[in-house]
Amino acid sequence: MATFCKNEHCPPSQELLAYQNGDTEPDESREIRLHLRTCEFCAAEVDFYSHYPQTDEVVKLEKIPQPLFELAEALLSDKPDMASLFQLIKDD
Repeated sequence: MATFCKNEHCPPSQELLAYQNGDTEPDESREIRLHLRTCEFCAAEVDFYSHYPQTDEVVKLEKIPQPLFELAEALLSDKPDMASLFQLIKDD
């Protein structure tokens, strides 16, 4: 069974995204198309981009409700404050 991961021969994600968006030169598109035939990981990444288009839109964090922000902060920090996490869950 093949390992499902990128390797040194895989194009960077930015190139795969450009390919999916049609922003690559014909020669580069051909090379990526050939690569996608043999690399399940990159093919899955391009498929992901086709279902979930990437945008340059900036998300404004100030519009996130405070309890959601605190929950995300607790989950993403190195030392989550579990007491505040449990309080947020309990407040539901």
